[in-house]
Amino acid sequence: MTTFDFGKGHVPAHQHPNGGGWVADTATVADTAYVGPDAWVYGNAQVFDIARVYGHAQIFDNAQVYGKAWVYGNALVFGSAKVSDYARVAGNAWIFNDAKVSGYAWVSNDLVEVE
Repeated sequence: MTTFDFGKGHVPAHQHPNGGGWVADTATVADTAYVGPDAWVYGNAQVFDIARVYGHAQIFDNAQVYGKAWVYGNALVFGSAKVSDYARVAGNAWIFNDAKVSGYAWVSNDLVEVE
């Protein structure tokens, strides 16, 4: 069994076939989605459709990224947050709790917290 440490100890995980990023076995990532080599998806997070997660971005807890959304840079999406449609989350942005970023929204700053 392959494991990876997402920061809280090793858990069963695998590298996503489209991009090579690490995905915990508890998370769900569609084969059509892209998870870049330095990106992480863990917890019960879900990445669907043709969404892209790359750079050092992390999607975790019960967060969802779907549609044609991109999450990249050092961005974090966690809690029960959702990023969808054509939204872009970049830089050091944090999207968390029950936040929803959708449509053509672009969130990118040194630190933007959307609750």
